[in-house]
Amino acid sequence: MAEAQNLKQTLELTVPVVDVDSETERAVESLKKRVRIPGFRPGKVPTDLIRRRFQEDIRQEVLDKLLPKHFFKRAEEEGLAVVGTPSITEVHFHPGEPLRFKAEFEVAPQFELKDYKGVEVKYSEPEVSDEEIDKRIDAIREQKAEFVAIEPRPAEDGDYAVLSLNSLAGVNPPINQDEVTLLIGGEETLAGFSENLRGMNPGEEKDFDVLYPEDYGNEKIAGKTVRFHAALKVLRKKELPELNDEFAGDVGDFKNLGELREAVRTAIFTERQYVAQQEAKNKIVDALVEMHDFPVPDAYIERQIESQVERHLHELAAQGVDPSKVKLDWAKIKESQRERAVKDVKASLLVHRIADAEQIHATNDEVDKEVARFARQEREPVAAVRMRLEKEGGLGRIAARIRTEKALSFLFEQARKVAE
Repeated sequence: MAEAQNLKQTLELTVPVVDVDSETERAVESLKKRVRIPGFRPGKVPTDLIRRRFQEDIRQEVLDKLLPKHFFKRAEEEGLAVVGTPSITEVHFHPGEPLRFKAEFEVAPQFELKDYKGVEVKYSEPEVSDEEIDKRIDAIREQKAEFVAIEPRPAEDGDYAVLSLNSLAGVNPPINQDEVTLLIGGEETLAGFSENLRGMNPGEEKDFDVLYPEDYGNEKIAGKTVRFHAALKVLRKKELPELNDEFAGDVGDFKNLGELREAVRTAIFTERQYVAQQEAKNKIVDALVEMHDFPVPDAYIERQIESQVERHLHELAAQGVDPSKVKLDWAKIKESQRERAVKDVKASLLVHRIADAEQIHATNDEVDKEVARFARQEREPVAAVRMRLEKEGGLGRIAARIRTEKALSFLFEQARKVAE
């Protein structure tokens, strides 16, 4: 159970009459300069008329100014770390009287950091085999393969057939492709194509049926039999570059094949090390969350759930789904996501406190490098990207993310690693 802390607080505040009157005069003068009333020049509308006609506007301006000002001043005086926006109730606002109101709000939890150094975590440095290096280099060779035309002969398995393809029946709208390349006998080539193209000579034309499987990616033709007219234009063979020092030099600035293999080994190791360390860091944070028992403000939880839903909607949008058409049952979402949100918020609070304790911060150089990386991705001038990020508050988010990453790296370095 979480430590007994009452995160929900209430303050009853009183604003002196002199402050209310002063703010009311300011609001009246402000409206006097802005409003336009027929028969009066700008700024010359009588004050009494302003007070009568815009009574509610004046009241709202005064409240908007005085309520947050006096609330946060009082909260600061009492050392309260306010979370979220306070709920203002029981507002008593009458001419010639002090302004009185009640503010209900949450405060950040107080907790003592337990020993966060030396957390035990299962971790082993990744290994890279020669077979894995061979596989990666083979993939590079595939990328640099050339497709060369071969002398006319009957098509056979392993040939790349270049043909025009037009549907005659079985699909609507019809399929018409002037040039398509199919690997005869290839795993991704439908059997109907391989069977009918096998034995054809360049220049020949042929009509045949192809049965598409029920689970075919295109729903319009899944499970259907389509009749095609195909004209075979040319046959090509894939030629892989020879695996030698010349190939290594073509791939990059490598003197020989040995240097290329070592670079590939390092690349695979770095990729795996990053993944392995991220998993270990997550386990360390999970352990810290288990070690520390404290309540979490509802405002933080709500914000975290909203962030999770927003990320999900962005993912749907990237998949072509219109987020505006997604119906959300907010009550069910909050219920299903609450446990995860509480854990994420506790983790964030803990990492933040540890960063404070260890005086971990993002340097200007680190932020500048990240801005420059964004600029390269967006292909925009660094100055333009920085200006936009400053306007949107993005620089602060970048600094916070860097600080978090540095704190997690610190925890990983300090952890007691046990071989898996």
